[in-house]
Amino acid sequence: MKQDRTGFMRVIQRREVLALAFGAMIGWSWMALTGIWVHNAGSVGAMLAFAAGGVAIIFVGLTYAELAAAMPQAGGEHVYSRRALGHGFSFFCTWALLLAYIAVVAFEAVALPTVVEHIFPNYSQVYLWTVAGWEVELTWVLLGVGASVVMTFINVIGIRTAARLQMLVTALIISAGLVLAGGAAVSSAVSLQPLMTDGASGMLGVLVIVPLMLVGFDVIPQSAEEINLPYKAIGKLLVVSILFAIAFYMLIIWSTAATLEYDELLNTSVPTAEAGRVLFGVWGHGLLLLGGIGGILTSWNAFIIGASRAMYSMARDGQLPSWLGDLHPRYRTPWKSVLLIGVMASIAPLFGRQTMVWLVDAGSFGTIVAYACVALSFLVLRRREPDMERPYLVPFGNLVGLIALVLSLAIAVLFLPGSPAALIWPYEWLIVGGWALLGLALRNGMVNRTR
Repeated sequence: MKQDRTGFMRVIQRREVLALAFGAMIGWSWMALTGIWVHNAGSVGAMLAFAAGGVAIIFVGLTYAELAAAMPQAGGEHVYSRRALGHGFSFFCTWALLLAYIAVVAFEAVALPTVVEHIFPNYSQVYLWTVAGWEVELTWVLLGVGASVVMTFINVIGIRTAARLQMLVTALIISAGLVLAGGAAVSSAVSLQPLMTDGASGMLGVLVIVPLMLVGFDVIPQSAEEINLPYKAIGKLLVVSILFAIAFYMLIIWSTAATLEYDELLNTSVPTAEAGRVLFGVWGHGLLLLGGIGGILTSWNAFIIGASRAMYSMARDGQLPSWLGDLHPRYRTPWKSVLLIGVMASIAPLFGRQTMVWLVDAGSFGTIVAYACVALSFLVLRRREPDMERPYLVPFGNLVGLIALVLSLAIAVLFLPGSPAALIWPYEWLIVGGWALLGLALRNGMVNRTR
């Protein structure tokens, strides 16, 4: 173990790095949305949509890989954009990304108690109030708050503990997925019909959400200062994690479509778990549900890491209050940032699930904005600092960076009114606008304090 007594501990190993990124990308969606994907595009159409969307993310990931290996510092995007384009641009980039990270953490605090109802029906009791059509009940809130406290504690006491949790739960997710795929492969009921639905239009409906399913690989650059590997390996692992996630999603789509009839896909809220029931009975259904809960935990854990390191970097750069940049004297974690994120997650269940869905959608837009910022930073540094040491050098870098930038901007356009993935007016746009105004106020306040 390599340790800087004044900074982070470099303790994360190769398998833990892969588990962090893969687990961040595999949340609850592989359980709940597979039926919608296949229904909209057909089995082959949905897989092709994931392959095409995955290619776009790989181009973005390659720019991250080169920059993460060249500048292996906590904060990732903040570090790259600051060096390439200055403090103002770096604040814009990282503030947009923070919306996405915090949104996911808050959403998982309501996703877990919602999913537990599939295992323990009617556990949610004692009506409190209704928010956006969602009835908030006391026992439901208490589970979300309790889980938030546990996840916060794990991340305060050290990234090694958090990484080991990620390894364990990721193994459960992969095992559940492989069991499902194995059962589908030997089943006599394999049909995969229909292969395509609504042609290019159906595929586009799935394609627009693929980048959102693959958000999370950027946890690697956020925690780069804590990875105990050669810098070149950091870049390679980032790309490999994206490939693994794409392959996993495509495998789950194939397995579910091969097991359930077309009409069954939308008749259950958890089609992947239902496919497990068809193949293996009650224990298969239970195993897949546990794998889905594991996806919630790995995503939750990874985004706490990402958000806290982004806050740490901004605080150290004078763009957020300095106390958010304090490291715990024993555990060497940005514990005050972790605690702040934990508090926000703990109050999320009070607002119900629908408001958190709006928050995640708004945060997804912030993620794409950050991707575009990183691609632009990549191109600027390639031109301005051609002699920078780059342990992981992307071939045809300028072309890759340009494609990543264009694809990021194209995906961002899909969030605008009139597109299939448009943010909901007024709720989701109010979240985006409110977050932007809060960031502007914070930045102006911090600038005035330094004068």
